[in-house]
Order: sequence, then structure tokens, then C-alpha cells
Amino acid sequence: MRNLKKQILKPIEIIPDEKSGILKDLQNPVNEISETLIPSYSKITRRKFVEIGTFSFLASFPLLSSASSLINISSGPQPDPQKLMKNLFLMDGHTHVMSRQLLQGLEFGERYPDGTVDLPRIIEGKLNALFFSVYTPEPYYPGRHEVKNTFRVVQLALEQIEKNSRFIELALNATDIKRINRKGKIAAFLDLEGGFDLDGDLNLLKALYRLGLRSVQLTAHNESNGFIDSCYGTKKWGGINEHGRTIINEMNRLGILINVAHASDEAILQAAEASNHPIAYTHGGFRGIVNNIRCISDEGARAIAKKGGVIGIQFGNTFNNPKYVEWLKLNSTAPRGTPPRSDNFSGNLSLNEIDSKEASSLPFVFKGVMPDDIRMGVDQLARVIDYGVQLIGEDHVALGSDLDGGVPLPKEMEDISDYPAIVKALIDLGYSETRIRKICGLNWLRLIEKVTEGS
Repeated sequence: MRNLKKQILKPIEIIPDEKSGILKDLQNPVNEISETLIPSYSKITRRKFVEIGTFSFLASFPLLSSASSLINISSGPQPDPQKLMKNLFLMDGHTHVMSRQLLQGLEFGERYPDGTVDLPRIIEGKLNALFFSVYTPEPYYPGRHEVKNTFRVVQLALEQIEKNSRFIELALNATDIKRINRKGKIAAFLDLEGGFDLDGDLNLLKALYRLGLRSVQLTAHNESNGFIDSCYGTKKWGGINEHGRTIINEMNRLGILINVAHASDEAILQAAEASNHPIAYTHGGFRGIVNNIRCISDEGARAIAKKGGVIGIQFGNTFNNPKYVEWLKLNSTAPRGTPPRSDNFSGNLSLNEIDSKEASSLPFVFKGVMPDDIRMGVDQLARVIDYGVQLIGEDHVALGSDLDGGVPLPKEMEDISDYPAIVKALIDLGYSETRIRKICGLNWLRLIEKVTEGS
């Protein structure tokens, strides 16, 4: 797998078929169109050498056309992992960023000795786009610092993207993602996890939209707020209240993707019904695999799929490995991973005091102990993905790793650079190239296009 990880992507060009409107993969990377779009690429190798700080790497990306239709590749023999990785559009639906940059003063473009996410490793993982997920967690709620923190991390994300603009750019919609990829860069789709405002002030939502935020979690992370119930929080509204519906309508009007991860069962069903646009459950597992209220029910999954939405599969053992769950029950000293509650934190702490406490827990990675024979492999993660495919179809399942969010990863994964291991696991499962392409990125792209551009 490490050899596969080091294979270099070569750009391909995808153009619409004039009769069908379906995009065709031109397998041959050397053609007049791609040469016009990226004249700096060599006709021989089409690889671009780039440097960030003290490290260097080779990086290039599959190119996406500006047409609204997506790739349609006929079913065929089992794809070769290395060949597929050379022209696979790969997008993660939930990648934690900016907590370390805010609280530890780190630069996103530098390689870190710990944690699971930084720009060098994102590129090594062959990602073409990702939900650039900034985070406002529970400790900021009691003193009502959530608004200030949200604007801090959004502004910092914009600064870090701009600082590394040779390699990554902000994407406001699907057209931007395709344009950025054609330039050989990673597209960052700005996403918020946690409460932007516990009361749901629409003026703050509009301001964040103007800054470039295009995906918002409705709940206050694991907490219920003034308009929606979370899966772990106090059930205040029986799902969503009238103001919650107003917020959903405004997000529809603006073109902000609605994320119902961490929401209660009732809230997920009601949000799917209330929204005129398809919605997302960006990161989690299926309750049919692990009976955890944070995992989505079959009913909730079907409701999201019926509306045209997408469910992103988180990469952790906690939501995807029944063997690990049973082991936790039998081992009283094992960490339970109980989600933090805002009432565990004092409302009298200053913002600086909260920052200091949060910084002491960084990086947000799994710090517990798990026996190797209990830890799942990527083959189990692939089976969870297949559960979703069988339940709601291949058009509604995607990847939402939750990296740098404290996830106990599969055996074959240390960080985001190991993304090719997931692709290989899907191939080993017997999936066609068409299905793999949808799950690995095109489903997210289709959803973003529908929400942000109405296509």
C-alpha cells in the first residue's frame, strides 16, 4: 500500500459527449485540450514538481470539465488500483482543519510529526478536493463564545488557503472545484462543524456565507441548540422547531449545504422533508452496523437518499467495528469516547482560558489503546460502505473521514496520506470503476453542484 501511495497522479481531460451530455473519460492524458488548459505540464510526464517549506513532492490531479454532467464509465473488469488512482477524482466530506493553526500557531502548509492532516499529507493522499471543516466545539458554548470562535476559524482558514494558494484554493461551488482541479490544485470547500450561533441568527449565517462558508452543521456539534435537537443533547424540539425551518429555507436560498450529522433521528427526518435541496450527513456510520445513536438509522439514510442527498462514511472503529464495540463493553478500563457536553464546562472562563484548555488536548487523535486483533482493517470499512450501497444505492454513499477529529483509524491508515488504502479496499470488494468513482468523490461533487448552482 505504501508503494501505491507513492504513485503519481497524471491529469486526464474529461469532455462532454455532444449527443448524450455524459462526460467521457479520454484515457489518453496527452491531448490538445489538456495542453491548452495546463501548458506547464510536460507532454512526456505531465507531472508538476512543487515545494512547501522544507519538503517536496510530485502532485497532479485528474481534470474535471465545466459541464454539469459527471463521468459515466461502463461496467467492466475489476480496475487496477494504481491505474485508477492516476485519474480518480477523490474528495473527503469531513476533514478537520484550523484548530491546530488557531491554538498552536502551526502553518497548514508544513508537515507535522503528529496528527493526521496537513497540506503535504493531503497531497500525498491524492485528494483533489475536501470539505475544509473548521470546528467550534462545546467548551465555547457556556460563555457564548461560539460566534467569535466560528468567525476566527473561518477567517484563519481563508488566510491559510491564501498563504498556500500555489497548491490549494477556496471553492464556492462545483464549478470552482472543477476549475481549481484543472489548474492542478486542491479545492477547499469551506464547512463548519459546531454551532455558528446557538440562537441561529440569520444575519450571522449570511455574513459567514459572504466569507465563503458553503456547508453548515445544523446542530451545535453534540449539543441541541435553539432550533434543532442533537442525537446526544437534550430533546427540546422533537426534531426541529419553526426557526429551524426558517434557517433551512435561508440555507436553501443562499446555496449552503445542510449537514445533519450529529442530529437526532427526528431532526434528520424533518430536515430532509423541510429542505428544498438535497442534504448531507457528512460523517458517521450506520446503526445497522453499530447500534450507536450517533450512527444514522436506516430510516434516516433512506430519507436523505430519497431527497437526493449523500451520506459520508466516517473512518473510525467506533462507528464501524462491532468487534471493537463489544470489546469496549467487556473492558471497564477502556476509553468509552463519551462525547463532551457543554454543561461540563464553566461559563465563567475567558476565551483565552478556553483556548488554553483546548490546545492541551491537541492534536485531536485517538489516544486510547486498542488490541491489534480488535482494530478493524480497511476491508471492514469497505463492508460498511457496501451496507450503505445496498441500503440506499451507490449514488448516495461517499467518504467523510473525520480525520484529526479523534478517530481510531483502521490498521492500514495512519493519516490522510493513506487514502489509497480505501480505494484498494473497494476494488478488493469487487466494485466496478463506475461505483468507486461515485463513492470516492463524484457523489459529493453532484450534491454540491445541485445545492450551490441548482444544476
